[in-house]
Amino acid sequence: MAVCAAIVGKDNSPKYFACTNPDEELNFQYKVLSSLDVVEEKLNAANKGSDMRELYLGILYSLETHKIYGYVTNTKIKFIIVAESTNTALRDNEIRSMFRKLHSLRA
Repeated sequence: MAVCAAIVGKDNSPKYFACTNPDEELNFQYKVLSSLDVVEEKLNAANKGSDMRELYLGILYSLETHKIYGYVTNTKIKFIIVAESTNTALRDNEIRSMFRKLHSLRA
């Protein structure tokens, strides 16, 4: 289960942030913002090799308690999801599906 979701603009400014436990919001904000460096590294590596057709970046990094996943749109809007590491039932295709649903939501 995702415990935190964030949308970050192309200039790395937070646009939306939500987490299941408001008491840990600052801790999750730190994790999300620190994962943006990994997003930039993956985007730079993808741009050097070829054009980027895959929007899902996969796991950005893993901590003892959480795993952070990333997704970027064609307009460089970044989606970050933080999931609990103890949830072994959560598969890569389920994370990818969550990102696609987030991306397709309309305001």
